[in-house]
Amino acid sequence: MLSNELKSKIDGLWDDFAAGGLSNPLEVIEQITYMMFIHDIDVTDQTRVKESMMLGTNYQSKFDGLDDIRRWSKFKDQPSESMFDIVKDDVFPFIKKLHDDKDSAFAKYMSDAIFKIPTPLLLSKVVDTLNNIYDSIKDQEQEDNKTGKASDIRGDLYEYMLLKLKQAGRNGQFRTPRNIINMMVELVDPTPQDTICDPAFGSAGFLISVSQYLRENKKKEVFQDRNNFKHYQNDMFHGYDIDRTMLRIGAMNMMTHGIDNPQIEYRDSLSDQNTDKDKYSLILANPPFKGSLDADAVSADLLKVCKTKKTELLFVALFLRMLKQGGRCACIVPDGVLFGASKAHKEIRKKLVEDNMLQAVISMPSGVFKPYAGVSTAVLIFTKTGHGGTDKVWFYDMTADGFSLDDKRTPVEENDIPDIIDRFRHLDQEADRKRTDKSFFVDKDEIVENGYDLSINRYKEIEYVPVEYPPTKDILAEIMKLDAEADKELQELKKMLEK
Repeated sequence: MLSNELKSKIDGLWDDFAAGGLSNPLEVIEQITYMMFIHDIDVTDQTRVKESMMLGTNYQSKFDGLDDIRRWSKFKDQPSESMFDIVKDDVFPFIKKLHDDKDSAFAKYMSDAIFKIPTPLLLSKVVDTLNNIYDSIKDQEQEDNKTGKASDIRGDLYEYMLLKLKQAGRNGQFRTPRNIINMMVELVDPTPQDTICDPAFGSAGFLISVSQYLRENKKKEVFQDRNNFKHYQNDMFHGYDIDRTMLRIGAMNMMTHGIDNPQIEYRDSLSDQNTDKDKYSLILANPPFKGSLDADAVSADLLKVCKTKKTELLFVALFLRMLKQGGRCACIVPDGVLFGASKAHKEIRKKLVEDNMLQAVISMPSGVFKPYAGVSTAVLIFTKTGHGGTDKVWFYDMTADGFSLDDKRTPVEENDIPDIIDRFRHLDQEADRKRTDKSFFVDKDEIVENGYDLSINRYKEIEYVPVEYPPTKDILAEIMKLDAEADKELQELKKMLEK
């Protein structure tokens, strides 16, 4: 979580933009993101040069053959007038053309990026403030590392800026909490051979988490195998969104995390624009729950599987279509998907249970997505088989995720996520757990008997501990005794007052 000091600095930066004549919150976020990207591409480039030397991989610096003045570390100390000219005339055109391939996602979505910071004074304030923010981020990350906390301060910073969109009365997107994303990635255990897609791309949170997971857990397999590394750079990561601003931010985000050529596109995932079928080995997503939409805009293929206007059901049908045989999916759904009584709800659950292999339903508390939404959600984990395979389903009742479940979402000690990951990795040890435990298995036959209901409350048992009370006559005698003592005290008090 962001410290109050960091929040104060971001608020001050926001005020600087407003005073400088830029008040549209989405434009402010874009301009801040561009400047953060300019900083990060310098830091990342220097890191990757060192990594390539250590690992023996081929990496050509983005700044090779160019004046180093384009680097943040060089121009940040220039006088404001010179800095403004450098950023406007050299740095910004440079970042727009960072990718050699004009058909790449980065080139496509950066082509219409516009530098809108109007004055040298405002640019100087922005650079100074961001330098202070980065120093604070470094300090906070070091402190979190000492205490063993998992931190994503840059992600929290971005989320805090998105909150300002909401406060400004816009339908801003909101970020899936990093701890939930990382949990889902750990549960599906991506491999260097996977082809991964997030059809609700946003700012690339799931894809970046996968890239970091591979770097931390399968570094040699990715970076010391030429074919795997080529796949990692070019063909592993796919994403779609209908917001060009988010695609642009996501493309920058991925490049700063070492993914030069992700396959991200402007596309309505649920429409006929999306023809993907039997293509991906892994899908990770938190799709939007808009409620309903115009059925005329939905792909006919999806409506054949699930005739509905509800996006949460259509996205599950979409995941099944996009996955190749044996492909895995971890997705977030609102609780209504688990127990909804409509024909469409039952059909999609039946499809998961009967035609594929549903492995897990992880029920999450309603506060996970606060302050943006208070809806209760669950994580579904399943494998596309096309011919069944569900024998029993593993349920887990998450009641804590390491943060308070109110709007403040402050860190707390209670956290079920490590336990969820550990139990899921050792499902062979779960068979004897009782329905009163945090997790347990439910046989497929029982799920079928319950109309394919997947809500944990349908199967969870609450253990009532019997409490023995004394006989009524003894309770009555005790009450009378207390009354007598109270009356005695009152009489003594009355005598004292009469004297």
